[in-house]
Amino acid sequence: MLEPVQENPFPDSHTLGEGPGPHPQLEPVLPLLGRWHGRGRGEYPTLEQDFAYEQEVSFSHDGRPFLRYEARAWLIDGSGKAVRPAGREAGWWRVMPDASLEVVLTHATGIVEVLVGRVAGEEIELETVDVARTPLAKEVTGTRRRYSMREDELMSVQEMAAVGQPMQHHLAARLRRA
Repeated sequence: MLEPVQENPFPDSHTLGEGPGPHPQLEPVLPLLGRWHGRGRGEYPTLEQDFAYEQEVSFSHDGRPFLRYEARAWLIDGSGKAVRPAGREAGWWRVMPDASLEVVLTHATGIVEVLVGRVAGEEIELETVDVARTPLAKEVTGTRRRYSMREDELMSVQEMAAVGQPMQHHLAARLRRA
């Protein structure tokens, strides 16, 4: 006979008042915890035109020294109406005792990135050190990401090297705590 399913005793926490308390190593990234929502603009030389997008990002923890990360975006038209889904990624941000970061991101498009970086006050910088791709995934050789935390605002800028192009600006967004 099967045992009854029990509620998960270790839920991820989106706020400091839910679930287990944060691991002490998470101190430099605690302001990221929760859900963020906002808009951004993107461009790249291989695209016919610049684009506007809306994005939702969430960071949570389960008491261990890493963050669970998930982001989804959708293209929007000039009036702000959703046109179609865009980028989707999920992963883990490991926070080391010296405030350095090791990040693993998986993209729905068949790309896996390993990034390293550092938290310095309200600024976070990450850079790709390795990329794996499925056979039909677009060629992406690296990204650089910068996050700035200011009270209830999270700004992100992403550069990308892909499809034969050198590292250059790709995305910029301004998100507010949801």
